[in-house]
Amino acid sequence: MTVTASTTPPPAAEVPATTSLRPRRRSRGAALPYLLLLPALLLELLVHLVPMVIGVVMSFKELTQFFVRDWGSAPWTGLGNYRVAVRFDAPVGQALLHSFLITCGFTALSVGLSWLLGTAAAILTQQGFRGRALLRGVFLVPYALPVYAAVITWSFVFQRDNGLVNHVLHDQLRLASGHPFWLIGGNSFAALVTVSVWRSWPFAFLCLTAGLQNIPRELYEAAAMDGAGTWQQVRRITLPSLRPVNQVLVLVLFLWTFNDFNTPYVLFGKSAPAAADVISIHIYQSSFITWNFGSGAAMSVLLLLFLLLVTVGYLVATARGRDADA
Repeated sequence: MTVTASTTPPPAAEVPATTSLRPRRRSRGAALPYLLLLPALLLELLVHLVPMVIGVVMSFKELTQFFVRDWGSAPWTGLGNYRVAVRFDAPVGQALLHSFLITCGFTALSVGLSWLLGTAAAILTQQGFRGRALLRGVFLVPYALPVYAAVITWSFVFQRDNGLVNHVLHDQLRLASGHPFWLIGGNSFAALVTVSVWRSWPFAFLCLTAGLQNIPRELYEAAAMDGAGTWQQVRRITLPSLRPVNQVLVLVLFLWTFNDFNTPYVLFGKSAPAAADVISIHIYQSSFITWNFGSGAAMSVLLLLFLLLVTVGYLVATARGRDADA
């Protein structure tokens, strides 16, 4: 009895159905993060970019109070608003230049003192001691308070007749011959810097405290064994290790302070003194007090370009510094 071999070819190996779906599932998984970011991107466009584009268009128009109802019908002036703003031999340009210089000095003092106080407080509270958590919480109170409540309180503190500052300087310490004005005149600049530093330095303290946690304790122990003192440890270990944190911190403080509108507006009102006429209040006055929205928009665009230029230059300089250290 002979057995004949079957000529029918064996069935092909079946491919699982899930194999063909893997690329599709991978593509969906790759697109999921972008879909989740889409609502935030649309909100960013509506809140920031759209008004920014409208402001740029307004800067090319002669938009005054006569065209507020229908600003699209305002006559096109081209670069006329920019020429008036940068003509420093004219009253408008001189006032803008004065405000810009005041803002630069105010920003340099505020950022420098905030960083210095934040660094000192972070280093002093680095070591463990009883009550450290409570002290850190007290340091963060100015940062946690609402800006309007905090600045309004400072406006009462700086009152001439019954303010706490004059009471301490004149009535208690006898350091002042009289009760000076702090919210008008030349002293208004010192008052603005004081309030700004009081509000900003806890943020610096918080960032630097977080940065100190990443420095290994072994470095300080080895330095102490080699005979390095406290100042040498801070100079050789703490500050170089905090350089990445400081690079971001200084930039953020600069942008916040240079653009700060709430602090001077609440402290001085709609019309800031000449000694404290920062550029944010100056642009507000040019736009909403004199009703020249085209000129105010041009000043805002110039301010934006200046901040972009400083930011890009700072980032390039810090990147080159990191490459040189590497």
